[in-house]
Amino acid sequence: MASMQGVRVTRSKANSSISDQNVLPTRNKRKAEQSPLRNGKVKRSALGNLTNAAVEQLADTKLASMIQPVKKAIKCAVHGKKGAKAKEVASKNKTEPPQVVALPPEKHDEEGDVLEDLPSLTRPVTRSAAARKTVVQESTVVKPKDHFEPVKAPQRRISNEFEKTSESVYMTALDDTPSSRWSTSTTQSDTKSRSSVSSFEDDGKLRPPTPCKVTRDPVPKTIDDFDMENILDPFQVSEYAPDIFEYLKDREKLFPIEPYMDKQPSLSSWMRALLVDWMVEVQESFELNHETLYLAVKLVDMYLSKVVVSKEKLQLLGATAMLISCKFDERVPPLIDDFLYVCDGAYNSRELITIEREIFRTIGYDLGIPLSYRFLRRYARCGKIDMPVLTLARYILELSLMDYDTIVLSDSKLAAGALYIALKMTGTRDWDDTLQYYSGYQVKDFIRVAIVLNNGLHKKFKEPLSTIKKKYSHKIFHEVSKKPLIKSMKLCGDHMTLKEFMDCT
Repeated sequence: MASMQGVRVTRSKANSSISDQNVLPTRNKRKAEQSPLRNGKVKRSALGNLTNAAVEQLADTKLASMIQPVKKAIKCAVHGKKGAKAKEVASKNKTEPPQVVALPPEKHDEEGDVLEDLPSLTRPVTRSAAARKTVVQESTVVKPKDHFEPVKAPQRRISNEFEKTSESVYMTALDDTPSSRWSTSTTQSDTKSRSSVSSFEDDGKLRPPTPCKVTRDPVPKTIDDFDMENILDPFQVSEYAPDIFEYLKDREKLFPIEPYMDKQPSLSSWMRALLVDWMVEVQESFELNHETLYLAVKLVDMYLSKVVVSKEKLQLLGATAMLISCKFDERVPPLIDDFLYVCDGAYNSRELITIEREIFRTIGYDLGIPLSYRFLRRYARCGKIDMPVLTLARYILELSLMDYDTIVLSDSKLAAGALYIALKMTGTRDWDDTLQYYSGYQVKDFIRVAIVLNNGLHKKFKEPLSTIKKKYSHKIFHEVSKKPLIKSMKLCGDHMTLKEFMDCT
């Protein structure tokens, strides 16, 4: 080429060099006025594409835009790089001519694509690049496959670093284990090994674990199967609901609360009732879930049963218990500053965080505590209880939070007793087979708890402890706190003798 001999390359010589390589000359760039995109009368489809009338006009413009980068690349190859680098390339080219791979001319049809006639751009091949290419070609030679060659077993590796040998400590789980040792039988004889991860049978064979299928007694025909009716609703988790509440009932024994007022020299049952009343007010102000309130009261009782607290720190304990419960049950829990505000600035954030850690350490970092409110909602839904009756049971159960005598009672029995009293007060129905089946209790199992709850309803609280009563006197809650009360003797009926009733009262 002319640039290799130190002759200046002009545009005309460059065009002539392009024509020598059988490159078709490109068309002149279309003017903007001739583009169909500037024509306002061109119709467009819903996807914004032009109609068939403008396709022929766009073909030349599209072809010119595709050829333009190729033309620019050819000019760069002819002129070389600008500046000092171009001079160095020219000086090297004088002493050592590059090897240019020329492509044989190909014949194309006149109607073929114009881009197919463009030659591929090639770079000068240096000696080092040619040597590397030769080495790569020699190393990547694929030998023909011999069909008669025996197939070798794949070599096991523990990792990318070490190979497994007979002396290696690291071995895979199924390495060198005969298949006869593993049994995949699902007969009745394998049931005793299903609950463990791996177990040995009497014959010494190791059997793999198999999934355990939970079998449940069928629902009696006289009882509506509530879980089966809602089996298609994923939010009901009907498949697991019976097992969940059986599990919660079994966990009640893991959170025992013993009477602690004798161990608290600075506190009294009146102070505790006052704290619970304030916590109910906080729950209403922040519009928290009822489960949040019940869990917070549980945390307070569990902490007080193990740690001595002064009356100055009692409200701080209640606020911190509410904060922990909100973190566990609320979607958007209130901030620490919110609880400090409702405490009227009596404490600071450092004190609240400190007692929060102490509560977690005291209860063992376990917040999966069975709550009476969850059991009540389960019983009412399975029994298809009306909302006014359920609201009355919620009022009875929430009022029992202030009663110190109920801290030792079972939460599942508290829920059953509250619902039983609500049914008796409204006279809607008795404790029938459906409620007995889903709760797992007969009336005689929780009648003593129901008497304790009913006695709490007859207590006359002072004015500072009237938050719950005012709350459920609203029309939203069906004014259930205004319902007339019944005597405890009427609750017993045939479920308790007079002597047992006198002992209970």
